[in-house]
Amino acid sequence: MDADQWIKLFNAIISLILGISWPLVALFLLAYLRVPIKKFIENMGEINLKAGPIETTVKKQTIEAAASLGAAAAVAEINEKSSTNQDLAENKITDTDIAREVASLINQIVTPQTLHKIQGAKILWVDDRPSNNYYEREALSALDIRFVLSNSTEDALEKLGKENFNLIISDMGRPPDAHAGYTLLEKVQKLNRDIPYIIYARGGNSPEYQKEARRKGALASVSGPERLFEKVINALAIYDL
Repeated sequence: MDADQWIKLFNAIISLILGISWPLVALFLLAYLRVPIKKFIENMGEINLKAGPIETTVKKQTIEAAASLGAAAAVAEINEKSSTNQDLAENKITDTDIAREVASLINQIVTPQTLHKIQGAKILWVDDRPSNNYYEREALSALDIRFVLSNSTEDALEKLGKENFNLIISDMGRPPDAHAGYTLLEKVQKLNRDIPYIIYARGGNSPEYQKEARRKGALASVSGPERLFEKVINALAIYDL
């Protein structure tokens, strides 16, 4: 990085510190200085950041959630452009755009009251490709939410028979069933298990999919890490754990 780039970097950081809350500063540093998330967070405990008259105390788990969610959003953006054969240079969403969106979301929904409410919640996540959701789980795990993973409808039902869960997240298609998300939902309902159910799949934000999911009894149908994070936190905060 040459001198001009360093000057631009520090000017941008100063602007962020003066005008925007701590999560965006942390995400900006993570994105541009390429500091590994785990190394950045390790042994941090609590941090005090002063921005002029503003002083904010933040906990390590909230920083980790913000950083992991930012990573999930960046990966999702790249995958979306790749799937549509769109040039990554066109209409590029920058690291700071993603950081700004994630920071705003974290500030709005992750409060001390919410953290206390959701602590220890256990989610059954059903997806035949769990590696695709690694950063989403990391973001939620940072808030002391636990996960049990399942890669099939049959396995998920077996786990439901042995353990109690506060929420179920399911993808939609799992070979050979293109609508496995709905299949599992129907079977859960037949078990008389009143568990909030979220479908997380590409295109899940479309009004058509959302309407159909609600009609079948799901809490929501979503796509995109930020939307999923918001729905999960809100659901866990509302329903008795």
